[in-house]
Amino acid sequence: MPKEYRTLRGYGEDEFIEKKSRFIGYAQPVGTTEEAEGFIASIRKKNPDARHNVFAYVLRDGLTRRCSDDGEPQGSGGVPVLDVIQKEGLTGVCVVVTRYFGGILLGVGGLARAYGKGARIALDAAGAVTMTNCEVLSVRLPYTLYGKIGYILPQYNIQTLDTVFNEEVELSLLIRADRTAAFSDAVREMSAGSVAVEIVEERFCEML
Repeated sequence: MPKEYRTLRGYGEDEFIEKKSRFIGYAQPVGTTEEAEGFIASIRKKNPDARHNVFAYVLRDGLTRRCSDDGEPQGSGGVPVLDVIQKEGLTGVCVVVTRYFGGILLGVGGLARAYGKGARIALDAAGAVTMTNCEVLSVRLPYTLYGKIGYILPQYNIQTLDTVFNEEVELSLLIRADRTAAFSDAVREMSAGSVAVEIVEERFCEML
């Protein structure tokens, strides 16, 4: 898996009219093929009277991708939507562009431009975010060192997830994985080797 990837912050939706045809773009972050297919099915259910529900998705591995023209001329719908996703460098993303036909033919080129626009406005509405490899750390230290570690945390842009005050202070911290070693060294130096940093979980998180 990559050290970081670019995906959507959340759900996005927007629409426009092109020569009396109504195009509605929908975008959603997805983790699996099943999630992508489920999102596509939900948009079809939401628009039972639409002429077409063109879609494309790319999973986080960057290799699993699929697109469909859904009855439009070959290459006029799904490929332009997929192209927009890829040019934005996004993965873990599914986009559906719904068309309510307005009675005026757009031609293959016109359709490609319209479906590409539908994908772009949906992605813009959702917003992009860069996710990176992070680690959740556990640090237990005496109260006498609690103030000192407070000076160290901002230097590594660490987020404090939880603080528990028992016999010792127990901190749950979120840090970019590539900063863990340097932070551990700083804690060891601050505590003269008496405090250790434990990695308890690895996850992707928004860029810290």
